[in-house]
Amino acid sequence: MSRGISTVLLLILSNTFMTFAWYGHLKFREMNWFQNLGLISIVLLSWGIALFEYFFQVPANRLGYREYGGPFSLVELKVVQEVITLMVFTLFTLLIFKTETFRLNHLIGFLFLILAVYFIFKK
Repeated sequence: MSRGISTVLLLILSNTFMTFAWYGHLKFREMNWFQNLGLISIVLLSWGIALFEYFFQVPANRLGYREYGGPFSLVELKVVQEVITLMVFTLFTLLIFKTETFRLNHLIGFLFLILAVYFIFKK
């Protein structure tokens, strides 16, 4: 598997864990075991989930960064990561938070992100 594909797959895994760490706790109220946890407990639980994000994020950056033999410049690596973050977040929002909707302005925003990626990668 190429370093570029490996980087993207690791970033997807990384962002999945981070999204659950940052936003998953907002659904804990619906689960009996988590209902009575205080804020400090929620923070520590989220921090524990976020630890797994680092197990994927750091290797993704090292594999993907050009100076370590990867295909991406630092700016390209960051743009890829941000686009993946928004894609993972959007899927998470639509699948887990069923009260959220995907609207036309969101689609237009994503099209602009695709344009941003195009211009960042343009030589």
